[in-house]
Amino acid sequence: MDLPLIEPSFLSVSTPFKTAKAVILGCPYDGSASFRPGARFGPSAVRKASWGIETYSPYLNKDLAHRSIHDMGDLELPLGEKKAAFDLIRKALKKILSAKKFPILLGGDHLITLPVIEEVLKSHPSLHLIHIDAHTDLRKDYLGEFLSHSTVMKKVLDLLGKGRLFQIGIRSGTEEEFSLARKIKSIVPLEEASLKSMVHNLKNRPVYISLDLDVLDPGLFPGIGTPEPGGLTFRELLSIFRMFQDLHVIGFDMVELTPDYDPTQISAVTASVILREMILAFCP
Repeated sequence: MDLPLIEPSFLSVSTPFKTAKAVILGCPYDGSASFRPGARFGPSAVRKASWGIETYSPYLNKDLAHRSIHDMGDLELPLGEKKAAFDLIRKALKKILSAKKFPILLGGDHLITLPVIEEVLKSHPSLHLIHIDAHTDLRKDYLGEFLSHSTVMKKVLDLLGKGRLFQIGIRSGTEEEFSLARKIKSIVPLEEASLKSMVHNLKNRPVYISLDLDVLDPGLFPGIGTPEPGGLTFRELLSIFRMFQDLHVIGFDMVELTPDYDPTQISAVTASVILREMILAFCP
């Protein structure tokens, strides 16, 4: 008799790595958290919360049951050892990309995006990044530390160059960060016309999407490390995803869920639904 055991993966996706078109990888690193740590528990919280949601999306009229996805699980990353942790992330991502799979990364704090972009650039040298976040993350350093979730987009900008970073939902940062953002024209207003213009300009270009969940309003999504009032609603975020469906997205990450600050688990459930929507919108 076969027993109905719960699989420790996102929505029990079970396609073997060899035949999957997309691969989920957890990167539970939060060694650069500047306010409330705990994002390393995000990937496991997303998986656990997914057991209570459906595979079908009524928003997109699509079903994950028809997608070929493998969940690799979480990397075991050494706490406090950035170089070693980033080396492991790059090594795992290299395995995914060399096998021609679509990468889906779960953080962890936002600094995990840096080693990801470093590796993705080897396959897509003309890469463009859409950064959805409450914070600019354009500091040169944070309290003397050059590698931080507060500096990650400055490091990415240095890799990509001007004109290839697009920031959405930004509502917090230093005066210097906003000055730099204006100089490089990276912040895209949330108006539909501005977003559609960005999509038009990015047509047929390789795009990576990095979603920091603190772009959502903390009144609706309290399970976050650096909450910032005045954020998006769940439906506003989904409407942005719908506008991006025609882009040539080659991978994405979802970071900064800090589940222990939301005992109701609503944040984890919301993050799980958002992950489902992103997979259905962007994965092959």
